[in-house]
Parts: sequence; structure tokens; C-alpha cells
Amino acid sequence: MYRELPVWRSLMYVPVNVEKYVDKAHTRGADVIQLDIEDSVPLAEKANARKLVEKNAARVRRGGADVVVRINQPLSLAVRDIEHSVCPDVDGIAVTKATGVSHLQLLDELVSELEQKRGMAVGHTKFITMIETPEAFFKIREITTATSRIIACNIGGEDFALNCNMQPSGEALFYPKQHMIIAANAAGIMPLGFIDSVAGFGDWEKFRAMVRRSRDFGFMGAGCIHPGQVTIVNEEYKPAAEEVEYARKIIALDREAQAAGRGSFAVDGKMIDIPVIVRAERMLKRYAAITARESRTLAAMKG
Repeated sequence: MYRELPVWRSLMYVPVNVEKYVDKAHTRGADVIQLDIEDSVPLAEKANARKLVEKNAARVRRGGADVVVRINQPLSLAVRDIEHSVCPDVDGIAVTKATGVSHLQLLDELVSELEQKRGMAVGHTKFITMIETPEAFFKIREITTATSRIIACNIGGEDFALNCNMQPSGEALFYPKQHMIIAANAAGIMPLGFIDSVAGFGDWEKFRAMVRRSRDFGFMGAGCIHPGQVTIVNEEYKPAAEEVEYARKIIALDREAQAAGRGSFAVDGKMIDIPVIVRAERMLKRYAAITARESRTLAAMKG
């Protein structure tokens, strides 16, 4: 399944109640700012933090970023979070610890009511579903298709590992993440994340290599916990110039082959057939969408 998806390469976490981070968030170049009212906000501060969402969403999107709010679980907190998060300046909600279809449909119903009440288009607010328990993992196919609001999915590595009594290493999480990528593609949504842990940073070349490998596995974007990760993630989740050039070459040669009545052809000793051509077409479409997003971001930063 393939459908039009937004360009959400880098999703940078920003605690909604930490002013110094909020103030600079729009300068970081992230495709998405994730205003966090979950793990980075202590329980005693959550009531005050959620009141900051609407105001700070408008502030952090000044540089052209979309805005997602990471909400809490359990439901008693999630409902209050959503009541403060459904507004024109919030593009999506990251539903933490998704439990199943009924959970997501209940939140979908609440969001729809709030959108209608606030004069917004129903469906404006997208969902990212976060798989963080073994129970949810075994429902992943149903979870990713629970509502049309769902645009992306990821494995919450730290919580998932904790709940599975394993270490949050790349090796331990390899199978769950690969399974999630397949489920996301079956649902026509974005698989988000890295093939290895994002908790460590500082060795930027090592981080770049890991991001590049993650893209090869099919990830389309990922959460960033440090501003230094954003540029690398944006670069590595964008087709490289040589990839774009090769894709254009493939498509041009395919047109020539079709004109000559051939369905396949060879390039540089490799057989080129329909899957390769479709992959090239998708890459160029993705490249055009990323380039357009970068142009809008540059214009917003200058404005």
C-alpha cells in the first residue's frame, strides 16, 4: 500500500514547559517539533505544562516546522492533554503506549468533537501511534489501521524494552522494529525511528552511519533528542544527489525501452525491471516533497 505522506524526517523533542528550549526550537531546522508533556514533564507539573501547549505551538512553528504533541497515558491524563492540544497550530498527537483499536478510536472521537467545536476541519489532527508494550506489539496490524488519523508509527524503544525485560540495544530491538516497518507499510503510514538506540549521541559520524543504515531498513523519519541530530537526520533521510541522478537515468532509459517495446533493460551490469523503476519514481517524488519542504522552511526562517 502506498499513499501520500508528509515530510516528517526529523521530529525534535522539546519539553513544552522549558522556556529556553521552546524559545530556540524554531531555529533548529526540524521538520517537526514534538512538544512533550509526557516523560520530560514531572507529574506535579503536567497540569501547568498542558496549558502552555497552544501558545508554544504557535511559537515553535515560526521556522516552518509542523507541531506534534506527545501526550500521556493513562486516559485520565490523555483526555486533559488532548483538550489543550487540539488547535490549528498543532498538526498531530503522539499517542503513547497505544493499547489497541478501541483506545485509538476513543481518542479519535474526542479529537473529532473538539475539532468541530473549535471550527477546525475534522481530520486536521493526525496521530502517531507509539508501540511500547508486548501486548500492543501483537496487535500492531490492527493498531496501525484503527483510524484514518494515523499517519505514522514507532516503537518506543526504552519502554518497550523495559516491558519485555530486555536491554534497549539495537540487537534486542531489531526484530520488533523491522516488524513495525513492515506493518507500517502494510497500513500505508510512516515508520519512524532508528534501527539502533537514540539514547547515546556525541559521536556524530557513528550516529550518521546508524541513521543511513536506518533509512536502508525503511525508516522515513525519527525522533531527535538533541539539536545536533536534526541536521544529520534531515540529510540522511533525504535521497542523496547521486541517488537522484541515478533514478532520473533509470526513468529516462525506461521510457526509451518502452518505446522500443521492451519491459526491462540493463544498466551498469544490473537488470532493471518494474520494481526498480517504481522505486526510482517514488524516490524522485519524495525528493521533490523534501525539496519543497526545505524551501518553505527557508522562507519561514527568513521571514
